[in-house]
Amino acid sequence: MKKLAVLIDADNSSVNSIQSVLEEVAKYGIASVKRVYGDWSSETLKSWREVLLPHAITPVQQFAYTKGKDATDMILIIDAMDLLYGGALDGFCIVSSDSDFTPLASRIRESGLMVYGFGRNKTPEAFRKACDKFIYIENLVLEDKEEIKQETEKETLKSEPTKKEDVKPQVLSKHEPEKDATKNEAIESLDNKSQHIDRATLNLIYKAVKDNSDDNGWANLSVVGQYITAVKPDFDSRNYGRAKLSGLIKMLNLFETRIDGSQMYLKKIKNKVS
Repeated sequence: MKKLAVLIDADNSSVNSIQSVLEEVAKYGIASVKRVYGDWSSETLKSWREVLLPHAITPVQQFAYTKGKDATDMILIIDAMDLLYGGALDGFCIVSSDSDFTPLASRIRESGLMVYGFGRNKTPEAFRKACDKFIYIENLVLEDKEEIKQETEKETLKSEPTKKEDVKPQVLSKHEPEKDATKNEAIESLDNKSQHIDRATLNLIYKAVKDNSDDNGWANLSVVGQYITAVKPDFDSRNYGRAKLSGLIKMLNLFETRIDGSQMYLKKIKNKVS
């Protein structure tokens, strides 16, 4: 497993997404280093204190000596370079929506290490493209809400009474409708995403298949995915309401697919126009 350093900019990250981020990081390797940077004397970071111990995240204090100057970014970059020169890591996860970390991501990649970026949709393009892979926080939060919804439905089915007369009216507290509304909005957002894929991304998928296909036009899905991410680091099938690239390919209905062993292959359908 790859050893990763997770460096979090508390000033430009949401405390509510940290668990989701760490779960996503676990897909790529082991978080050997977990640090979060900020001015912990500030009341604005008070909510972070509750998540540090449960997730074994080390807080790094940096006072804001001068108003308007982001000292947090500076100490995070200095720490990252120290860790880079230490040579004990395989990659970095930078959690921030700040473009100031663009040079840092580029420098780490020059050293041959992987850089995974985590940030909101508003994250500047420069930082997104400087990473090997960039993951949108919104996708992780929506994904968690979908899993919660599915688990809730399973539990409901298990506990449903078998006889109609056993059904008792359910009394909802004033807080429950709000929670249900939040879940429904999350799922509705996922459904809306699945209805649209931009032309540039679609053309990139076509090119990925074409450039990596054999003489018969078949391309390995895994290779296609690697190609797309290399060109567009912030590409994620979850941007379009699908958990995996295979699901997105099937949703598009523009490619033939076949399974060979444990690998999926795809080929453009000839009568489909790109």
